[in-house]
Amino acid sequence: MRLLTRLAGVWLGLVLLVRLPAAATAALPARIAETSATIPRQLVVHRALRADTSQHYLVYVPARGGEGAAVFVTAHGISRNAMEHASLFAPYAERQGVVLVAPYFDPSGHEDYQRLGRTGRGRRADHALDAILEEVRSLTHARAGRFYLFGFSGGAQFAHRFTLLHPEQVERAVVTSAGWYTFPDSATPYPYGIGPDAQLEGARFEPEAFLRVPITVLVGGADVGSKNLRRSPELDRQQGSTRLERARNWAAAMRRAAEARGQVTRVTFEQVPGIEHSFRQFMLEGGLGDRVFGALFGHSTSGTPDSAGAASRPAIAGSR
Repeated sequence: MRLLTRLAGVWLGLVLLVRLPAAATAALPARIAETSATIPRQLVVHRALRADTSQHYLVYVPARGGEGAAVFVTAHGISRNAMEHASLFAPYAERQGVVLVAPYFDPSGHEDYQRLGRTGRGRRADHALDAILEEVRSLTHARAGRFYLFGFSGGAQFAHRFTLLHPEQVERAVVTSAGWYTFPDSATPYPYGIGPDAQLEGARFEPEAFLRVPITVLVGGADVGSKNLRRSPELDRQQGSTRLERARNWAAAMRRAAEARGQVTRVTFEQVPGIEHSFRQFMLEGGLGDRVFGALFGHSTSGTPDSAGAASRPAIAGSR
């Protein structure tokens, strides 16, 4: 097993020993003071947005600091396991020297974050991420402009829809094990296609732009169960009946859409044998960390970190 994967597993075990609050943010560690002018390095820090303290997020700044660093965003699934995402990806962020951001989409405020936030079903999740990134860049001096985006399951739904709607903000994306997808079909209303829909006010999709964003689609070869999977005759006809089928079919549809416009295909698909619908299993047994950082940053992050001692320390901050 790769060293970084082992370190991530140890890190998660340490995180799970921390006493967590019992409020809606029970999946998160105690919050660090919002008034702090800086974010500590080498710690997974839980913050509330200064402009809206009901919006929470996690951030990790590597040892070398955030000045000019790229930003990596990881989006959780419907279990709201933002802490697990942050703790398992932190060793990779340390090695790569990137600022890690894990937004927390509270079920009471972001009921439908997977679709970016429908009218009457919670606030706009894409706008929330914009506000989080603005604050993180202000505090860390991380690189402005395009960022690197990953999502798993419900987070993969959010990630690919964010990319389709805001391609100018995303450098590269990895979409893993989404339950269902928005297809690049202008004749079909959103969220099944990219046609106009009143539930996402002001949304305008531009295929020529989003098809230029490199997107890697990952799915476990054993991810064929139906638990928490949206099903309907219409959806099954369009996309398939399992996450595996739907991932393959969406990647193929994106490639066809690019070819029809004379554009270079930027979407790749990979099926990972033996992996079921589990973020933790994918990370610890399927090499997801290496796959994600390899796809986003162009090389594997496996091997000895630049600072092995730093990468193996617990990465959590509480109130102060």
